[in-house]
Order: sequence, then C-alpha cells, then structure tokens
Amino acid sequence: MAQSLSNFTDLIRSAERSAVHLEMRDVYAIPDEDERFVAWRQGNRLDPDDRKSWWRPWLDVVQEITAKGVRLRRARIVSEPPSEYIRYEHSFTFTNIAAGEEIRWLPRRLASGLSLPGNDFWLFDGRLVQFNIFDGEGHWVHTDQTDDQAIAGLCSDAFEAVWERAIPHDKYRA
Repeated sequence: MAQSLSNFTDLIRSAERSAVHLEMRDVYAIPDEDERFVAWRQGNRLDPDDRKSWWRPWLDVVQEITAKGVRLRRARIVSEPPSEYIRYEHSFTFTNIAAGEEIRWLPRRLASGLSLPGNDFWLFDGRLVQFNIFDGEGHWVHTDQTDDQAIAGLCSDAFEAVWERAIPHDKYRA
C-alpha cells in the first residue's frame, strides 16, 4: 500500500522554499495508475486542451505550493530506449508542468560518474529527506525519513548534479 496522499500532502505543504524529487526506476507499479496505464496502452492520450479530464488532486497540491513560491523540481534518470512505463509517464508529464513543476530527464548512460543515493527521494528545503523504498517489481514498500544533514547534503548534491546534466521535458523525446 502506498503512502497516503493526505500524509504526503501535509509534508510537501510544509516546504517553504524548495522540494526536489529524484526518480531512478524504469518502472513503478502504482495501483492508482493501473486503469490509466491500461488505457494508455490501448492508445488513449490526455488532451492538453481538456484540463478537466486530467486535473488530479496531486496537481492541485503542486499548483498550491508553487503559487506560494516553493520551487518544485523533479528529475528522472531513465534507461534508453525507455521502458513502456517511462513512455507512459512522459506522455502525461505536461500535466505536472501545467501545475508548476519543473521536470528534466537524464538518460542513464549520462549518469555514470555521478554519486547517487540508492533510492528515489524527496528533499524538502534542503533539510528533510524522504526516501521512497520499492521492491524489485516497482511496488512501493515504505518510506524512510531523515533530517541528518550529511544525508541531506548528499541528496542535494546528487540532485543538482543530475539536474545540471538532465534534459528539460520539452526537449526530451521518450
């Protein structure tokens, strides 16, 4: 079972300046996405002009926190050619950007030489890290949080190194 949106919403709303998210997996098995993923596989795509059809509670949260001045950035390290799940994710990333998130993609081959933590993470205001732990099939297992400044510094440095090399969403073709 995934972390509840309400618990995570409280956490991200506590950010005052920044929230960054590093994703490093090629597949995520998110039960809430099953139906949309199947529809995407059948050729259904979100229409950028039909905002009502794709606006979700998460996008309300993104818009809320970015409107108060919090910079929200997400970087994704991906294998190439990308997995089916990454192609699916890429197809709707415009929704996150419409809500105020900045997103970049880093081909995994360009990540060699970077020091990276072993798990995906969120870093809030450069001080609180939430690691997202997944099993081998991409199912969320649990989260670990720490405010250890050495770990927060490692995650901050890793994210910034990825961000510097990564390709902005509008220029990356999955």
